[in-house]
Amino acid sequence: AVLGVTPRWVAFPGNVEEIGRLLSVACEERLAVVPVGSGAALALGNVPSRVDLAVSFSRLDKVVNHAPDDLTVKVQAGCSLASLAATLAPHCQFLPLDPLEGPGRTIGGVVATGASGPLRFRYGTARDLLLGVRFVQADGTITWGGANVVKSVTGYDIPKLMVGSLGTLGLLAEMTLRLHPLPEAEGTWLLIFPGLKSAGSFIRSVLDSPLQPNRLELLSSRALAAVGPAGGAVGMAVSFGSVAEAVSSQGASTLDLGHRYGGEGSPVAGRDFWAGLGKAILPDSDGGEIRISVATPPSELLDALAQVERLAADRGLGVVATGEAGNGLLHVKLTGHGPAEEWAAALISTLRDWLIPVEGNCVVESAPMAVREQVDAWGLVGEETFAIMSRLKSEF
Repeated sequence: AVLGVTPRWVAFPGNVEEIGRLLSVACEERLAVVPVGSGAALALGNVPSRVDLAVSFSRLDKVVNHAPDDLTVKVQAGCSLASLAATLAPHCQFLPLDPLEGPGRTIGGVVATGASGPLRFRYGTARDLLLGVRFVQADGTITWGGANVVKSVTGYDIPKLMVGSLGTLGLLAEMTLRLHPLPEAEGTWLLIFPGLKSAGSFIRSVLDSPLQPNRLELLSSRALAAVGPAGGAVGMAVSFGSVAEAVSSQGASTLDLGHRYGGEGSPVAGRDFWAGLGKAILPDSDGGEIRISVATPPSELLDALAQVERLAADRGLGVVATGEAGNGLLHVKLTGHGPAEEWAAALISTLRDWLIPVEGNCVVESAPMAVREQVDAWGLVGEETFAIMSRLKSEF
């Protein structure tokens, strides 16, 4: 089911041509179609008015072609991040996409939802890694956009349009992606600061320094307690990937920089730490918690976290939050003792009003059904922006 709406049919195509035939029939019969990968993002968006056909990509899970010398790979949309990582590891290569839900997510789902994780700080998002796409338009037409190689400037940049399009422009079937060399060594350091002001000074110093972290993650006090030692108002997790000597040297410099602003830190087990951080921010399976993402200019990220915590404290709520300090993206889980429908709408509305002057936005990524009835998941979308999106969809 998609947010409580059960599809009339579920189809399991085994190749691109079968997707084309399915969508051709769906177009003729005016069926509402929803693509499904791992299912991790089915709670994203508003409740659909109907779902006639769910198209599962569970059979389209292959690595089509890996060109190690070119640092590129072509995969089917249902291939999981974990499966691709296993294929690439013997060649010391990897795809630097690490969504909070973990490596079980499908690559097609990550691209279609525009998901990203802490590695975005160094490597960018799927927009920076996607070279080519093969997708099926609403009428069943199979279309290719982009290229199979890194150096290509011909044609319209169709792949970038597909990132975050949520299937509205077509169903992704295959993707060609740019890879990166797997670092020889990686290390993670966790620093604890007495407050947001000192953490902010540390962040600015890191950004102005020669240090080259691949992750620069902000942790609220509750997020810090979930993955590390308690007792700090705010945490900063910094990781480096390079040769062993460079990783060790940059880690030591990071600790020295943290001490300058009142922070105390130490190295942590990187793989376990980052996996635990993702789990800490995900809502419980009972659907009673709310998860939102808040996007701001990076300079406003700490103020956004302070605003969320103030609004939550006024209502007796708990906040578990992590923030991509160099990207201006805050992931927030809100927990409370009372029914969410009694406080969520007012909190989210107030937060969205605060974000307008800084040109930020707030998206509701997961919430109980009673909250969804009161709050639009996407918030305010400007008329001009919506008109552009509508014209693009009409073209496709």
